[in-house]
Amino acid sequence: MPLATKLAGRRRLVIAVAATLVVLAPIAFFWQRSLVPNDLSPMTMGYADYGGGPVSEHVHHGVDVSELTGPPDQKPDVAVDLVARKERFDIPGRGPMDGFTLNHTSPGPRIVAKQGDLIQVTLHNDNVTDGITLHWHGVDVPNAEDGVAGVTQDAVRPGQSYVYRFIAKDAGTYWYHSHQVSHEQVQKGLYGVLIVQPTSADVIAAVHTYDKVRTVNGEYGERRVKAPGPTAQVRLINTDNGPMAAWVDGAPYKVVAVDGTEVNAPTEVSGKAVLVTAGGRVDLQVATDKPVRIGLGGGPTTLVIGDGDAPTGTQPTDRVDLLTYGSPKAIGFDPAKATRVFRYDIGRRVGFFDGKPGLRWWTINGHQYPDVPMFVVSEGDIVRMTIKNTSGQVHPMHLHGHHLVVLSRNGVTATGSPWWTDSLNVEDKETYEVAFVANNPGIWMDHCHNLPHAAQGLVAHLMYTGVTTKFHLGGAPDNQPE
Repeated sequence: MPLATKLAGRRRLVIAVAATLVVLAPIAFFWQRSLVPNDLSPMTMGYADYGGGPVSEHVHHGVDVSELTGPPDQKPDVAVDLVARKERFDIPGRGPMDGFTLNHTSPGPRIVAKQGDLIQVTLHNDNVTDGITLHWHGVDVPNAEDGVAGVTQDAVRPGQSYVYRFIAKDAGTYWYHSHQVSHEQVQKGLYGVLIVQPTSADVIAAVHTYDKVRTVNGEYGERRVKAPGPTAQVRLINTDNGPMAAWVDGAPYKVVAVDGTEVNAPTEVSGKAVLVTAGGRVDLQVATDKPVRIGLGGGPTTLVIGDGDAPTGTQPTDRVDLLTYGSPKAIGFDPAKATRVFRYDIGRRVGFFDGKPGLRWWTINGHQYPDVPMFVVSEGDIVRMTIKNTSGQVHPMHLHGHHLVVLSRNGVTATGSPWWTDSLNVEDKETYEVAFVANNPGIWMDHCHNLPHAAQGLVAHLMYTGVTTKFHLGGAPDNQPE
């Protein structure tokens, strides 16, 4: 082969190798950058966002979250032992499935307390190999009792136990669930109902989907309960990852509470559905002097209250708009005097997440987990936050330890009853402005409650100055809060 030909061939090879490196080097860089460290402190992840408020130089020093507990010595009014197991269990009306149980059932035992009671729950892990925790969804507990692996505690490994103690200070409808590998453990059965200050007229409707099988109170198909009286308070709980429309066939109803907070001056509703977002709760007051049917998102699973035939309708196209429903009342603070103002912009982009390529990894303010904002506040701050969703999907946003009041949606000011929520359904191309008072010190997750989305990085934190945590994500306990 002539020398010139050989040299030309080598030049082509060098050019090809160089071109390959030009293409692969950025890919390798972004792949490496996307890897989530195996032992990551919530104190050092991401970047601090002070919302225009004072910058604290001592944000990483102070009281540890493990010290922010419920009453340590007081005798509990309600004491419950829960044993978590991986095992086969039965769904009445459908049959057996493999999943997780609490005391051999899913949902787990219903916990009922009166307002002001001290609740003590002792969690035992029999054989859940990934470890477990319990989070009290919607209950504004002290931070140490929040049950988030790697943030407020370590995951409870097989053979271990953990005690939660907190005062049930706010009456309402709540639920509890694992916050360790929660996108798998919740869907497969590690959840239950928590009711504070029930009345004799309560009807529970906890909706959960196991492997595409929608259930109410753990049972499939048309389920029936006795009418508790001429009226019933129907406590709707959506434990799934997506929003659910609910309605009443056979009687009008009132929306009397949202996420554990009473609605002011509710009015009678007919021919409309109410949206219950993922993780959310809505209480309906329904006349039950004759049989009524509660529609739960469509499909064969419904809840009939009373004896005899109940009407069967179709899902109404109109919905109750909580932005205008009910009547205004004072909220106890002035959002116009906010000391911190944050934005929470949800988007998505092509790239890598923890080394995996994808077409729709979530971003927060243009950043990808774990390089996400830590919203820093001080106790007593008035906080405003704008939540904007341009990601192409709906996101049920859940802030732990606090309730938010909705100020506006898409620029339209709220005019109805104060809409207090801890689980807010944010549709694609929607923008909400919310506010709250920073009155519960700790380090709190602020994440999407479509739990697979959280597992894919749609997670930020609210962090109080002067509060620290000794717990880490990953590490020896393999803490995986999502």
